[in-house]
Formats: sequence, structure tokens, C-alpha cells
Amino acid sequence: MSDLIDDLVGIAPGDPLDALRAKRPVARSDAQATYDGLITAPADLTRATAAERAAIGYWVASLSRADRLADHYRALLDAVDPAVRSAIDDALPGALTTGPYGSYPEGPLSVEDEDGLHWVARPELRHGVGERLAAALEHAHLLTYRPRDASPDALQNLLDAGWSTDGVVTVSQLVAFTHFQLRVIAGLSVLKDLIVGKEAI
Repeated sequence: MSDLIDDLVGIAPGDPLDALRAKRPVARSDAQATYDGLITAPADLTRATAAERAAIGYWVASLSRADRLADHYRALLDAVDPAVRSAIDDALPGALTTGPYGSYPEGPLSVEDEDGLHWVARPELRHGVGERLAAALEHAHLLTYRPRDASPDALQNLLDAGWSTDGVVTVSQLVAFTHFQLRVIAGLSVLKDLIVGKEAI
């Protein structure tokens, strides 16, 4: 069975990594089913439009410098709303930073507190994508680079921008799932390089 992760890593049927993934068939099928449910055939587009879903995936993958996954979501977004894709492309250079950083509740872990970029969508981006998606991109930036600072106030910002409660859940699912995808792809890519290296010896 081939899926998006196989395609992006370059896993062909019969490859060693194909056999490895086949040992966890439920994990493999669930990853693809979640992608299908969230992105390609979402059950309820009123929670988040197809463009919003692709935009959040593109944004999170790009912030994480997961190029292959970012290219995939960029193509999806370009197919449904090239103007939004262009606005996000323009905003990305000013949003990239390092992380994670943020502040823990006061206590022993406070020694690890680290300040960093508190990114806010510029007016040009807000104009290009709308207040609703701009708020979702701000929230995705927070969860990507400053997860320690996630708070009820951050969720309220999404509600204030026009997201429904179910929509807020969908935004959070999209961010979390994109992070899951990029980590699986990164891990499998490392294994693939190791296998190729051994075969070359």
C-alpha cells in the first residue's frame, strides 16, 4: 500500500522501508486516513475551507523547514487559492526563526525559559488571507515555535477572529497532524539514507 508519506520519502513497494512500515499496518493506514479526513476529503468544510486546511499545512511545514512536505501543501494550496499561496510566500521570510522557546510556569523549569519572536501577521498578510486565516497562522506559529506559551487566551484569539469552537479544534488538529507528518518523514528519510549508505559499501 502506497501513501503520501511513502511518496514523499520515496518508498517503493518491496523496499526495506516498505517492509518496515508494513510491520505497523494500523499506524500506516491511520496516518493516511487522517490525512484524507483532514485534507483531501474533509467531512465538514464549514469548520475550515479547503484553502485554509492547505494553507495551515503549508505554513507549519515551511516554518519547520520540512521542504518536501511544504512543497506538497503548497501545490494543494496553489490549486485552490493561488492568491493566498502568494500572500503566505511573502510572509514566510519574516516568520522563520528557531525554537522552541517560551516560558514555563514559575518553578524549576523556569531556568529553561527563552525569549524569541512573537510573530504577528502584518497588515499585508491580513489583507491577502483575511482575518480568520491570519489568526490561524499566528496560532500555528505559536504552537510551532512557542508551545510553552499556549494558553486559553491564544484559543480565544481564534474565536475572536471568527473561528467556531469546532473550527478551533480543526485548526489544532491540522497543526498537530502536520507536525506528526514531518517527524515521520524526517525519521524515515534518515533510515533510508542509512540503508542506501550500507548498500553502497
